[in-house]
Amino acid sequence: MEFSFEILEAEGPEDIETKPEDGVYIYGLYIEMARWDREAGHVTDSVPGRMIETMPVIHFVPKEDYKIDPEDYLSPLYKTSLRAGVLSTTGQSTNFVLYVAIPSKEIPDNWVQKAAALLCMLDD
Repeated sequence: MEFSFEILEAEGPEDIETKPEDGVYIYGLYIEMARWDREAGHVTDSVPGRMIETMPVIHFVPKEDYKIDPEDYLSPLYKTSLRAGVLSTTGQSTNFVLYVAIPSKEIPDNWVQKAAALLCMLDD
């Protein structure tokens, strides 16, 4: 079982009229070192001077035998903007949540090199 992801046009819960048939709607996430182009529907370069942008609602949909589109960017989702955490017994950071597949017009390595990531919260 894996999650597939659909980035919606809705900006928050006030824009959602019904609950999903399956999965969950997640809102309040941020994207760092990139931005979501709401008109084009893919990740793109951040606006100069703005390293962090808000993300629209993302529908996390559980799927069996889900295959990720190799052109999508597998963005890491971190709990905090520090991106630091203690390594757990699984070998992953305790700050890391999961990878979220985001549509992109650039090759995924472009976003890896820019260190683009999703965040649950900002550390001021």
